[in-house]
Amino acid sequence: MTARIARLLAPETALFACASMAHAGLLPFGEPHSRAATAEAIIAVILALGLATSLVRPPLARFAALAAQGLALLGTLVGAVTIAIGIGPQTVGDKIFHIVLVAVLVFGLWRAAGIRQR
Repeated sequence: MTARIARLLAPETALFACASMAHAGLLPFGEPHSRAATAEAIIAVILALGLATSLVRPPLARFAALAAQGLALLGTLVGAVTIAIGIGPQTVGDKIFHIVLVAVLVFGLWRAAGIRQR
């Protein structure tokens, strides 16, 4: 079970870390946006903590995955709303990336919810 949880949380953590670095101007793509970079870094940390918890405390793996991904989805939806109302980054890439992030997190929540502890 822990390995399946890790396979969900590790790529999600990497996605948010890359998004944060792109908005911080550390990667050659993406538009700098400090608030988005901060929010994405916080979400990456939340997902990393969920991953670490699942590895260190296997009995809590499913709960950690659901909690971390739920918080990440909430934060991502807040970001999507800021884009929709014109506060957040307005590039086509940001809009597409948020759609992808929401889809990945919903899929991860669905998969984690289906994992039964042995």
